[in-house]
Amino acid sequence: MKLLTIETRQYLTYYHSRYQQIEDLGAELYVLNGEGTPDFWPAERYRLVGTKHIDDMIDRARAWHAEEQFDGVITFSESAVIAVAAVADALGLPGIGVEAAVNCRNKYLMRQSHARHGVPHPQFRLAETEEDARAAAEAFGYPVILKPTMGAGSNFVFRIDDAQELELRFAQAIAGIRDMFWAVSEADGVDLGPQSLIVESFLDGREFLIEALAWDDELYLGSVVDRITTEGDTFDDDVHHAPTSLSPEDLTEVHRVVKAAAHAQGLRRSVMHAEVRFHRGKPYILEIAARVGGGGLDEIARVTAGYDPVRAVADVGRGVKPQVWHYRPTGTHITSMCLLCDAGVVRHVDVPADVSGSDDVFLLKITARPGDLIRRPPDGNTILGFLGTTGDSQESAYRRMTEFASKITVTFEDDPSED
Repeated sequence: MKLLTIETRQYLTYYHSRYQQIEDLGAELYVLNGEGTPDFWPAERYRLVGTKHIDDMIDRARAWHAEEQFDGVITFSESAVIAVAAVADALGLPGIGVEAAVNCRNKYLMRQSHARHGVPHPQFRLAETEEDARAAAEAFGYPVILKPTMGAGSNFVFRIDDAQELELRFAQAIAGIRDMFWAVSEADGVDLGPQSLIVESFLDGREFLIEALAWDDELYLGSVVDRITTEGDTFDDDVHHAPTSLSPEDLTEVHRVVKAAAHAQGLRRSVMHAEVRFHRGKPYILEIAARVGGGGLDEIARVTAGYDPVRAVADVGRGVKPQVWHYRPTGTHITSMCLLCDAGVVRHVDVPADVSGSDDVFLLKITARPGDLIRRPPDGNTILGFLGTTGDSQESAYRRMTEFASKITVTFEDDPSED
């Protein structure tokens, strides 16, 4: 099979490991980047448009499709979901449609779709000014959540506890989204909906991350992961555990809510990454993205639930129902974490051999490269990489993970000790 994958704006080499997984499944993968570098992928299977305007990307994809006859169009990039939907429509290939893609991308439009269809969700208001945000916070009651409508990766997402903090965080967020990668990497020439901030009421319970599949009238929870992070006022230090601690009764309710939200957003045949938070004992939808989860969530799904989200991407992209079943944990315990470091320009990352070679490590991905700029809240949320370990229990896996994480070191360009 021949699959075309798209990045509107190249995100370093972050998705290369996913691309390799697609090829390991037996597919020929062709890459179309709107903006990027010329040597990103083997030349015979790579095209660089030079612009991210949707008309130019469609024209290039259409001409390439006439030569190669692609079986499907896919993406792993949040900022390319809409572009892929538009290209798939233009090429007559399976896709979710542009309207559903926009509903899955713009958090304000997503919330409106939930409200129209009675899906449990936090209260929300669009906040284009600080006055809008203050009025929403006063109506909902503190704490509240402030987030970009076109965000990703928890960039400029804040928990706010009072009016003084709201003033500070609103200024930081409204300035930050002007050049935030995910906000400025969408295709040009598409109506993306409001590009600003929203305020949401705070949900006070535990959070769960789900790799799911919508296929016609059914919704499958392929993988369910507990978020076990100790939360502060930012949402950047993700630590996960699987299999989930949710009871069968809770899982039934989660399935109901995720299915209702997916259909409300217009998803009928799609992979998805869903986030659910409990509030007063009941699940509420945080968001559903029409892509697989980032980091190591695909590997977690394979290890702890026998579900392969990347294989599902390849199948759905060409209009074939994936091998999928309702959530069925394997019994293997894992913990995983986002590797974080200080802000600065990376000079070197050292991973000791006893970490990289350990049989307990199922996930080790260093995404930052020498010369990359690491941004930390409130200026951004750049992640150094991902680490995951297995164990006989959550506790044993967590101990091993934190031990190994402490051994990974980063030096920066301005570190005088390295001169």
